Amino acid sequence: MDDPEPYSFIFTLSTYLGSNIDWSIIVALIVLMLLLLFSALVSGSEVAFFSLTPNDKQELNELKNNKSTSVLELLQHPKELLAIILILNNFVNVAIIVLSSYLFSVFYPINQGNTDYLRLFSEIVGITFIILLIGELIPKVYANRNSLKLSLFMAKPLAKLQVIPPFSWMQNWLVNGTEIILKSARKRAIDVSAEDLETAIALTREENSSEEDHKILEGIVNFGNTDVKQIMRSRVDTVAIDSTLNYHELLEMIVESGYSRIPVYKGTFDEVIGIIYIKDLLPFLNEKENFDWNALIRAPFFVPENKKIDDLLKEFQEKKIHMAVVVDEYGGASGVVTLEDVLEEIVGEITDEFDDEDITYTKVDQNTFIFEGKTALVDVYKVLDIDGKNFEAVKGEADSLAGFLVEQCGEILKNKQSYEFDNLKFVVEAADMKRIKRIKIIRLNKQEYEN
Repeated sequence: MDDPEPYSFIFTLSTYLGSNIDWSIIVALIVLMLLLLFSALVSGSEVAFFSLTPNDKQELNELKNNKSTSVLELLQHPKELLAIILILNNFVNVAIIVLSSYLFSVFYPINQGNTDYLRLFSEIVGITFIILLIGELIPKVYANRNSLKLSLFMAKPLAKLQVIPPFSWMQNWLVNGTEIILKSARKRAIDVSAEDLETAIALTREENSSEEDHKILEGIVNFGNTDVKQIMRSRVDTVAIDSTLNYHELLEMIVESGYSRIPVYKGTFDEVIGIIYIKDLLPFLNEKENFDWNALIRAPFFVPENKKIDDLLKEFQEKKIHMAVVVDEYGGASGVVTLEDVLEEIVGEITDEFDDEDITYTKVDQNTFIFEGKTALVDVYKVLDIDGKNFEAVKGEADSLAGFLVEQCGEILKNKQSYEFDNLKFVVEAADMKRIKRIKIIRLNKQEYEN
């Protein structure tokens, strides 16, 4: 007679299903099925609750019944909801593993004295497959397609289990423990310097990304280190209105300038008394020339020259304004700065149909440029495609190209006089007794610069 050992599983099963029925095994099988069903519902509810769309939540608000209210209350505390789902899921899965191992030992007994690798493999693979298929994969696919329906079905059971010990205790421990870990992680957060970010951005140039993207990233890195004085429009280039002008003269000046907000001064630009918004004048376009337009002036917002533009941007947002008057250490007006000037430091030049398209520099060849003396240094950096760190280190109080040369040379250079700095040669093209008007910049190659 053949050895019945390979057929022990079939033999044992037939025995229990035959005359010798052990009701404990039947009960264990029923409990196992119920545990698998509960595991499927709990796993599916995780996907169901956290995949509800805004339309689903709107529908829940409109239902206004006990189940919809429970769903909305659970969603108000997502950490607690996720914690109870994970706790229940792990409890049920452990129970399934223990019960399955017991049933395996009954239907497929262990050989005494020998390690049955086939049984061990069958137990591990079989239990894992059943849990993954019935307890994870199928319910989550179903929940993804029927999230609202399953959420309504599981809302009450989950809400009840949240307040029943020991599940409620474990939920609180898990949530509080997570908060402690997160706080510790925040304290250990790496402090990345601007230099580190610049290095990282330089390294990414090797990736497949556009030059525009890199310029925006560089603008963001340097954003907090830029002063208002570096981006403002100086007083000599600012259009401002004398408060004594009559209404018709005011309108003519507005049309000629093309700006939507213009500073108003009394006597001199150092005495700015407010900002006139062109939109405030629209209801009064047909008024006579003696119309008191000064009554429409809005209060000015003054900022110091050394204010960082990231702080200025926050104040623009808080005050809901777009223009500020820049003042020096003596209280005199140095110029104006706008929200557009601030944003251009990140995204680059912003132009519209009313902006002048005058060329502020001329590119003679690949290594030769001609700039107006009043050109801001930050604009020179952009045109020459340099970081400007060496300039910033020695520029002192200067913010224009002409001011930089005066700062370095200690005098107003005359025509054809030159100065070399940082592999660049500056040649004065036009100047008078008061200021340098035009400057030629020539890139020097390394050999020529060393000689």
